[in-house]
Amino acid sequence: MTHDNPAPVLTVDNLSMSFTLHAINRFVQSLTAVSFTLYEGEHLALAGASGAGKSSLLRCIVRNYLPNSGTVILHDGDTTIDLTALDDRRMARLRGRDFGYVSQFLNAPPRQGPLRLVTNAALRRGLAHQEAEQAAAVSLTRLGIEERLWDVDCSVLSGGERQRVNLAAGTVSPPRLLLLDEPVSALDPANRALALEVIEDLHHHDVSVLAIYHDMTVIRRVADRVLLMDGGVIAADGTPDEVLSAGHTVLDEVFA
Repeated sequence: MTHDNPAPVLTVDNLSMSFTLHAINRFVQSLTAVSFTLYEGEHLALAGASGAGKSSLLRCIVRNYLPNSGTVILHDGDTTIDLTALDDRRMARLRGRDFGYVSQFLNAPPRQGPLRLVTNAALRRGLAHQEAEQAAAVSLTRLGIEERLWDVDCSVLSGGERQRVNLAAGTVSPPRLLLLDEPVSALDPANRALALEVIEDLHHHDVSVLAIYHDMTVIRRVADRVLLMDGGVIAADGTPDEVLSAGHTVLDEVFA
């Protein structure tokens, strides 16, 4: 983090979510009383085994899922916004302007190329069109997307290219809060290195990051703090070294 006394950006309080898998008649408690605060400029990593609740937590924050109980508060100076109580239109505006969400998979409109997609993301964050297109070009170049691909339909790109385009859209003119769901999972070593440089650079823009990773080497490199999740609850909260040295048994499964 860049400040001695950073301000809170996001407060999750007592968040719980459950759902029923009707096809197999199974009840799943995905999150149970999850609480934490993310501060300005902080990079907070979510770690845990598959099914621990990490992606459910991100989707509740971005409101793809509606929790059963609890609150998600976005702080903006002295103003607080309860994201769980917003109507869909206000939530959509906030998603584009105040925070970003980079999912594992690119969901691009039909017949849209990387340059247009990333430019539109920059426009939603308040840039004028020419500035937005220039920022998009820089973002795509930093992530190794060749210019010959900028106008190609995103649907024909490789999985790694799509993941990098997704990250380019998330980090262009970066918002003050960014949620990342396994942003480097499909990348080869060279492109993974490019992506991690872009993610690391968010520190210099005071961007608050909440991200899912499955690699402790990546977490040690980019994260200030780790939330270790197990069975929908927070099992540990501390620096990467603190969480590792505590000897939680779930770590053997996560980082085996």
